[in-house]
This record gives sequence, structure tokens and C-alpha cells, in this order.
Amino acid sequence: MDVARSDIVQSIAGRDKGKLFFVLDVEGEYLLLADGKVRRLESPKRKKRKHAVLAARYECRTADKIRSGEKVTNSELRRTLAQYGGEGDQDQEG
Repeated sequence: MDVARSDIVQSIAGRDKGKLFFVLDVEGEYLLLADGKVRRLESPKRKKRKHAVLAARYECRTADKIRSGEKVTNSELRRTLAQYGGEGDQDQEG
């Protein structure tokens, strides 16, 4: 499955390995990623596609805003990723 704008990806390489990000844009083999905390909307992380894996196509208001080009805030990104991460943790066993 190919990664598209507004998807949630997980970093699989680098010092941010294991962290979740929203895809803000796709530029060829690079993804522009933000999590609203360390990587804010003002300075998204530029990461190669092969260093990130699709975590989810999460249907939410934040994803809709990213897709449509509406203004999104860093707090919205943080809140949505925390909600998604919380749901993912409940399904995993230890």
C-alpha cells in the first residue's frame, strides 16, 4: 500500500525510529512529516519513503483538513496522534 497525504506513518530508521507522524506532503521519494511536538508544521521532517512505514489511513477531522488544505494546528496533530497511539496500544499484547 502506497503512502499518501494525510496518512499516519511510523518511522523505521533514524533517531526518531518508532515515532508516529502525519504525512503533510509527498515529494517524489520523500515525505514531509510532522507530529506537532518535535516536528512542527512550520518545519516538517523530510524523510525518505523507505524509512517510514504506513501505520494507518486514519479517518478523522485532522486528516480531512490536511487533505483539503485547510489550516491545521500543531495541537490538533498531537491530539490525533495521541488518540491513534492509544488505540493501537490497547490491541497489542506484551
